[in-house]
Amino acid sequence: MHFKLVIALVDHDQTTDVMKAARLAGATGSTVIGNARGEGLKPATTFFGLSLESQRDVVLLLVEEHLSRKILETIRDTINLDATPGTGIAFQIDVEDAVGVAHQIETLAKLVEEQL
Repeated sequence: MHFKLVIALVDHDQTTDVMKAARLAGATGSTVIGNARGEGLKPATTFFGLSLESQRDVVLLLVEEHLSRKILETIRDTINLDATPGTGIAFQIDVEDAVGVAHQIETLAKLVEEQL
């Protein structure tokens, strides 16, 4: 079985929505790294040296490769990533190998089989 890593960098208040949407699209779990920061085309706004940007989270989803595009598009649609600048980004990368997921492979195999 081959996997992809879907990575979503989103506002903290959207993390739960992203995780729920990804699960409905076929993700079997996620890891959230909180309190990330970054900036896009425009530098972050500050007030007396304090950042005015909202807290961001990094949501990591190790997913079966046949489900990855659907999960990525579901995340995009759930929080309107393409429609609103500054909302966040999501992308996927290939995973060469993964361990610790043997317990999920049986469930994933059935799910992928149903969708193909």
